[in-house]
Amino acid sequence: MSPSPLAPLAASAPVARPAVLVIGGTGRIGRAVVAAVAARGCDVAVHCHAALPAARELAVASGGRSLAVTADLREEGAVRALVHRVVDHFARLDAVVLCARRHVPTPLDEATAADLRMHHDVNVVGGFVVAQEAGAVMMHQAGGGAIVFVAGAGDEPARPGDMPSIASVSAIPGLARGLHAEFAARGPLVRVSCVEAGDADPATIAATVVARLDGV
Repeated sequence: MSPSPLAPLAASAPVARPAVLVIGGTGRIGRAVVAAVAARGCDVAVHCHAALPAARELAVASGGRSLAVTADLREEGAVRALVHRVVDHFARLDAVVLCARRHVPTPLDEATAADLRMHHDVNVVGGFVVAQEAGAVMMHQAGGGAIVFVAGAGDEPARPGDMPSIASVSAIPGLARGLHAEFAARGPLVRVSCVEAGDADPATIAATVVARLDGV
């Protein structure tokens, strides 16, 4: 029996927008990445350390179901909980972009081992925890996901006082390569890459990041 021509059509289910977590979303590069992925039609979780009002403004401007989240990247438990808060909110996590970078200029004669550890904990270890937790989620999604690190170029000029930051940021490409190999060994679902920003302007960096999200 054919349906009556006057019968209302069944409403189609809304198409879910891709969900992207931007770590360090209130920084100079992070803001450009948030704007770029939102313009691409994604919902965005804007992470910050302490600038929550700014993160909320960016989330509102991004539209959709975007939200602001906060966590200290030195706190492993808080970082893992942040990833799952984002997943619970969007019911998915399609991509993570890691833009956070700790940079406290410290003259050589004042630098301590604690200064190097602090930079490494934020710039390297925090990124590892985010990627490990997010990748575990993505591996159980039909479409997998993408993880993109943003780092300085390996030949970026060094200035006095930059040593603790440069020592940690220089490790990010190696971290990304290692994670790429680990996830690739587990299947093709999770793609990990690194954008070496150098002195490129934020809009150019953001455009490169978005290109890495192709397929999300």
